[in-house]
Parts: sequence; structure tokens; C-alpha cells
Amino acid sequence: MIDPAGTAPPSKEHGVSANSKSSHIVAGAFGNILEWYDFAVFGFLAPVIADQFFPAHDSLAGLIRVYGVFAAGYLMRPLGGMIFGHIGDRVGRKRALELSILMMALPTFLVGVLPTYAQIGTWAALLLIGLRLVQGVSIGGELIGSISYIVEMAPPGKRGFHGSWTLFTATGGILLGSLLVMVLRNALGDEAMAAWAWRVPFLLGIAIAGAGLWLRMGLPESDVFEASSNQATRQSPVVEALREARGAIAHLSVLLCLFAAGFYILFVWMPTYYTDILEPPVPHAYAVNSLAMVALLTAIPVAGALSDRFGRRRVLLTGMILTGFLSYPLFLLIDTGVAAYALAAQVIFAVVIALNQGPIPAYMAEMFPTRIRSSAIGIAYNVTVGVLGGTAPLVSTWLISETGNMAAPAFYLIGLALVSATALLLLRVKQGEPLS
Repeated sequence: MIDPAGTAPPSKEHGVSANSKSSHIVAGAFGNILEWYDFAVFGFLAPVIADQFFPAHDSLAGLIRVYGVFAAGYLMRPLGGMIFGHIGDRVGRKRALELSILMMALPTFLVGVLPTYAQIGTWAALLLIGLRLVQGVSIGGELIGSISYIVEMAPPGKRGFHGSWTLFTATGGILLGSLLVMVLRNALGDEAMAAWAWRVPFLLGIAIAGAGLWLRMGLPESDVFEASSNQATRQSPVVEALREARGAIAHLSVLLCLFAAGFYILFVWMPTYYTDILEPPVPHAYAVNSLAMVALLTAIPVAGALSDRFGRRRVLLTGMILTGFLSYPLFLLIDTGVAAYALAAQVIFAVVIALNQGPIPAYMAEMFPTRIRSSAIGIAYNVTVGVLGGTAPLVSTWLISETGNMAAPAFYLIGLALVSATALLLLRVKQGEPLS
């Protein structure tokens, strides 16, 4: 574990009021809406994309292929974390936030105009994979940049609450994608979705990108970053992070296992599970998922605030224990195929997952000194989310395919909860210490 020498240099306020700082925090988090909207829409439209780019006689096999592409984008996240971590630690948090949103917008728009397999054959799949890889690099830098910026701008006693808004806006982007897909399906029907309407969510992403970029261009630099800029490492921040903090990075990567996979199983993959895997399918699947995500949105900042009052470790451990005990019975409830039962189960999951999400941004930022904060978080976060988060839909679908057990993903969640809880108990909590 890294123990930064000394205390934080006094921050430069630049005459910025508390209200202005709050608006800066909102603007810093807003870009997450686009990043996660764009990336999640791909997951929600997986069945349609499978038909358009990976036609197969077995629908489950087609889903496995398209989730493989979903995973490929995530596997580029560690590279994105290193690139944008370097920019954030060397050039500034603000510049990294501006570049990441630009890098996400263009490939998202291009996916919306991409020819399908029926038009250009295998080239369609190859181009889709290439665009997903570029998106993966971008999203590898987005969240770590906003976490570093927002936690550094937050008052010391409210880092958990303020930091949780990065995940609130990320979840909001995913919810926006879910709602749009639901509206399009209900308004236009499956035939129109397959023919052309699947492109609409990708094309609309450019408008969100413009709003996010406009907000971010007006941001000041983080006070903590500016105060520590004279201590910046002469070598690559990534190299220094790996040399000085590799033990802390490794521990954090393990701690994030449940965080990484749990959300994608329960809120990105779940609509496909409801409609394309369960027999009988759950009616109103996207409405159920969207309502559960509203519960998650509500609970995330509450969990962040609770971590400020009761401690990060206590809140995180509670979420991990509840995941271990509740996953299997909640999956059995979902497997009834009754919409009301599925909604109840997913809302409970939402509250439990929020306990694993709300405190995480502040927890990560408090672990590392300012000069390597973005790089260290970027490595730990993106390696775990890239490997476990991006593959979660693929692994869940594969487990069901191999075992025939519709509740098989629950055992995956239980195992991840055990691993994460073990890492949490071994890590030192640095809550309340100055950001150095």
C-alpha cells in the first residue's frame, strides 16, 4: 500500500464558491452519460446486432458472438486507462475529460451508419469490431478521469457522496439507453428495429456528446492537481504507479471483481436474459429493467453518503455479504417469468449493488497520491472491468448454455462476492486523510 509522504498542499480556491464547485462536479460527471449510454446501447441491442452482423442458425450462438464483440471493446480498456491516465496525471484532469468524450462520439456515430452483413459480408463484422475497440480505449479513460476530478474537487467529509455521482451519471446513461430501446421497440415493433431503427440510438449519441463537451470545456482544473503539479513525476505516471503502487493496484483490482461483473450481469445483460433466454420470457422486460435502474440511481448517492458517515469498508462489505446470500434466491424469483417477481428481485439487487458502487469512487481516489492517481486507478479499474465486466454477459450466457441451469449466473456472483470481500478486508482504508 502506498503511504504518501506529508500532507496535501493547501488547495488554491481561485475564488470559487461552493455552488460553483458543485456545478463543476456536475459538469465533470455529465460526460459519463454519453460514454455509458453509447457503450450500453450495444448490449441492449445485442439480439438485433447479432442478426445484422453475425447471422447464425442458433440464436444463442449468435448472442455469444455479439457478446464476444462487446467483450473485445472492454479488453481495450486497460490501454485506454494507461493513455488517459498519463494525460490526466501529466497534462491535467480537464484535458483528459475533453479528449475521452470526443474519442467516444465519432465511433458511436459510425456504428449507426455501418453497413450490415447482408450488404458487405464479413467486412461488416470486422468494421464493427474495430469501432468497438476504439470505443473501448475511450471508455477506459472516461470514468477514471471524472473520478479523479470530482473527488479532488469535493470537501473532505463528502468525498463518498460527491464521488458517487460519477457512477450515478454513468448509470443514468445506461438507463437512458434502456429507455430509448424500450420506446423504439414498443413504438416501431421488431421488424422496424431489425430493418433500421436499431441505428437510431447510436446516431442520437452525437447530440449528447456535444452537450457534454460544451460543459467540460468550461471546467477549471482540479485545485488538488494544480497544487501538486510541481511534484509531478518526471517519468511516465503509469511507470511510476506500477513501480511504487503495484501492490495496492493488484489488491484494488481484486476488490473490484464484484463491482465489475455484477452491474453488467444484472442491468446490461438482464433484458436479453428476460427476452431471449428465459422460457417463458418475462413480459415488459425493458420496462422492468428500467424501473430497477431507477432504484439503482436513487440508491447510489445514498450509499456514497452512508460511506462518509459509517465508513467505506462497512458499506462495501455489507453489499458483498448481501450479494452472496441473496443472489441465488433472487435468480429463482426471476426465473418464474412473472414480471412483478422479476421487478421485485431486480430492485433488491439494485439496492445491494448500490452498496458496492456508491463508495467505490472515493475509495479508489483516496488510495493513491495525486501525481499518479489517474494512472493507478486506470490500471486497476480497467483491468478488472475489462476482463470481468466486459465478459460478464458472455460468461453468463455460456454458463446457462453449458449447464442448462437458468440460475447459473448467481453462482458466479456469489464467487465474485467472496473474492472481493476477502480483498476488502486485507486493504487499508485511507478515508479521512488529506489527498496528497
